[in-house]
Amino acid sequence: MSKEKIILGIDPGTTIMGFGLIKVIGKQMQFIQLNELHLKKYEDHYLKLKLIFERTVELIDNYHPDEIAIEAPFFGKNVQSMLKLGRAQGVAMAAGLSREVPITEYSPKKIKMAITGNGNASKEQVAKMLQSTLKLKELPKNLDSTDGLAAAVCHFYNQGRVEVGKSYTGWSAFVKQNEDRVKK
Repeated sequence: MSKEKIILGIDPGTTIMGFGLIKVIGKQMQFIQLNELHLKKYEDHYLKLKLIFERTVELIDNYHPDEIAIEAPFFGKNVQSMLKLGRAQGVAMAAGLSREVPITEYSPKKIKMAITGNGNASKEQVAKMLQSTLKLKELPKNLDSTDGLAAAVCHFYNQGRVEVGKSYTGWSAFVKQNEDRVKK
């Protein structure tokens, strides 16, 4: 009997958080869903973080993912944007850690490479490849949800690899792996 597992992929953001879910049965992937949490209408950054946390917990409680794959913030020139994106990612990670779901972080380049074979692929190329691979009938207008789905598929493709990214199985694992950053 082949083991089943569910992977939740998250593309964190403070304007739109994209997410996608796949079920893995043996060596086969099945599409479950993709969607977005729209946050543009909210002015308060802290409210946005609260909503990201709550939506992530809701996804975990409803779908019971065995693992979470999350896109790491990319290094841009706007420090404020990067800080906000890092907070969004941290809140989504905290939601997963609070439910003791293992988390693996992937760089945008690594995700694009896993899906298309090109680390510099466009969002549209990634979306089209996912549409073909998972036999999606149509693609969403915004591609943040396909970016979340891409993180989940990247995680599936990287299973069993020795070095896939940073992984955390709970708060204690996170603290242990980041002892040099944690004040005692």
